[in-house]
Amino acid sequence: MYDISRLLRDNPYPGRGIVLGRSGDDRCSVLAYFIMGRSANSRNRVFVRTDDGIRAQAFDPAAMTDPKGILYNPVRRIGEAWVVSNGDQTDAIRDCFAVGRPWEEALRASTFKQDAPDFTPRISGLLYPDGHYALSILKAMEGSPRCCQRSVFDYDVPRAGMGHIIYTYEGDGTPLPSFCGEPRAVTICGSQEDFTAAVWYGLHAENRVSLFTAFIDRRTGEVTTRIVNRNQNIGV
Repeated sequence: MYDISRLLRDNPYPGRGIVLGRSGDDRCSVLAYFIMGRSANSRNRVFVRTDDGIRAQAFDPAAMTDPKGILYNPVRRIGEAWVVSNGDQTDAIRDCFAVGRPWEEALRASTFKQDAPDFTPRISGLLYPDGHYALSILKAMEGSPRCCQRSVFDYDVPRAGMGHIIYTYEGDGTPLPSFCGEPRAVTICGSQEDFTAAVWYGLHAENRVSLFTAFIDRRTGEVTTRIVNRNQNIGV
């Protein structure tokens, strides 16, 4: 397993990322989602709580030049399950799950972002009530927009203190290199505050924008959440 903070520090620009796993004391399922940005428009965002999760919205609406594709619902709850993604597929996956259809149905109807030359991957996660989880990535195969490669990774029973992370980019560059291979196994140590700090301070300080974490007690159903927004100077 990778130390999550070190793994992130070694990548100058992971872009957007999802972590799913289990807390070190084995009590809670764990979810995290972060966004980064290199442009002023991408950095002009904050996470805000909604009735069933969070939404990414403009910090300064007057300065937002192009909201398409960067303002969406990253995290939504459906019953005792949680859906997370880096685009509008969050809503599509939730809608499929709500009526008992497989979430892969929503993935087949989606594709990578049409932002040539990067063709940013669409990453998604589904956290089930029993604690098992799945991650997916939709990306341009070998960087070609002619073929969308859809991969799903399903994890039955993670051990205590273990999770998996998937992100959009393997680093900085032009074009940005898409995530490769399988989600990385990472450590989840300490309290929620410890975990939140490990992720936030692992991200490049200039480019990190917002982070959401949730710890869900599998016995009681109690949920605790944390939001860190660089634009609102909220400490970890």
